[in-house]
Parts: sequence; structure tokens; C-alpha cells
Amino acid sequence: MDTDNVFDAATTARYTLTLSCPDQPGIVHSVAGALVSAGCNITESQQYGSDESGTFFMRVALTTTATQPALESHLEPVAGSFNMEWAVHPHDQPVRTLIMASKDGHCLNNLLFAQRSGTLPIEIPAIVSNHPELRPLAEFYGVTFHHIPRTAGNTAEAEAQLRTLIADYDVGLVVLARYMQILSDELCRDLAGRAINIHHSFLPSFKGARPYAQAHARGVKLIGATAHYVTGDLDEGPIIEQDVVRVEHTKTAEQLAATGRDVEGRTLAQAVQWHAEHRVLLDGHRTIVFK
Repeated sequence: MDTDNVFDAATTARYTLTLSCPDQPGIVHSVAGALVSAGCNITESQQYGSDESGTFFMRVALTTTATQPALESHLEPVAGSFNMEWAVHPHDQPVRTLIMASKDGHCLNNLLFAQRSGTLPIEIPAIVSNHPELRPLAEFYGVTFHHIPRTAGNTAEAEAQLRTLIADYDVGLVVLARYMQILSDELCRDLAGRAINIHHSFLPSFKGARPYAQAHARGVKLIGATAHYVTGDLDEGPIIEQDVVRVEHTKTAEQLAATGRDVEGRTLAQAVQWHAEHRVLLDGHRTIVFK
């Protein structure tokens, strides 16, 4: 028996490779060849070529006995020849995620519960809020709570505190789980591709306070939510996930709001999961989601 070729599960690590580059022939062949040379076993592979941008996208899940530096050394020549943006992500390394919320706790609770139950590959070191009401929920889950008040005159100071926390906690993802404050354009640029927001689907029709009451008054038949990356254009960032449910005229405004909270919670959790599993790649103002 040739023991040199025996697959040793005890020493095998799992990684995810993500990449994008100008579309051209030979990309898949070259990537697969580099992975084979590194002793990799490909367990999942998805790719997409965008006609609009001329960009090729790929996500590969793999196992290997090679170290991450060794794996990357095999990929570097291929990445250079195709001018790739690429990354290798260890499968067992959860994304450190800072969650921001104001007073509504439904989205925050969904994320905390999913993380604790093991269905979200994230680690939540801290919660930030501009109000103190959600502190008991954070304490219930054993997560550090930071109250950073926001007023019209302290935006720069509040965001400086937030930046310090992001650095101190080594945060890879920021989630706005019904955080009802607008981030500055500068902070949005700094968090590009690693900050996710959720909002109800009534925008731009029903803006401002009590959107579900406004929707009820107009007799809406669909309740939905949109999860997207944060940009300086309010609620207009690249969309990751959307969901919708049908409602009837018998529903009160309060029942519509309850339905909306449920849709928001699961839509945001799904978007965070796909991001944390490295399934979302940016194609300009669009997203490529490898489900």
C-alpha cells in the first residue's frame, strides 16, 4: 500500500478560495492545476462570468494537508498572471462581527441566537448601541455592550469611538441590526464590503416614522426586507438578500409590523451567513452570491 497517498483526515484543513479577475480563457484550468499541485481536494466549486463588467468570479471550497502559506504560494503565480483579486479563508475561522442596534432588538436577537446555536459562522465580541435599552439582551448572551450616544453635534466623536472598538476587537464585519443612525461617508468608505444593513422594503414609498402604519393606510399586500452592504448612499448599497411575504387587508398595522420584524430578522441573518461563508463577491454595485 502506498502510504504517501493516503488521505489523512486528522491533518487535513478546510479552506475557501474566492477570486475575481478579467474574464478570459484558462482561468478554471489554471486555478484547478494550482490546487492540485498543492495537494488539494476540491469539494465545491462555483463560477460566474459577468457580461456587464467582463469580470470572472469563482468560489472554491477545498481540503488539503498543506499549510495556508504553502497553499497561497502555489496560487500566487496564477493570481499574478490573471490579475486576480483573491483570498484564502480558513474554514474554521469565524468572522469577528460587531453588531450595532438602537432600540429594536429583533434582528440583534436573531443574530445572537443563531451564533450561539452554531448556525452562523461568526464570533460576536461586542454590541454597540446609541441607546441603553438593549444592554440586558447583550448581557443575557454574555456579549460586551458599549453605549455610544449619538447627537447632532457628536458624530465625529462617536465614530472615533466606534473605529477604536473595531480595531481593538479585530472586527472583520459590522452589522447594522436596526441601528437607526446614519454613518458618515468616510466611515462607509472605510467599511466598504464589510458592513451590512437591513431595512424594510417600503422605501422609498413610506419614509420616516411609522412606515407600517403608512403601509397599512395604503393597503399594501406585500411586506419585505432588504439586506445590503453599507455605502454613502443611504439604503442603496449592493443588495445581498431580499425576502417578501404576502399579507391581507385583515392585518392591523401592529400585525404588519410584527410580520416585518420577522422578515427583517431572517433576511439579515441570511445575508450575514452568506457573507461569513465567503459566498458574496462584489461586481461594481451588484453582488454575486454563490449559494
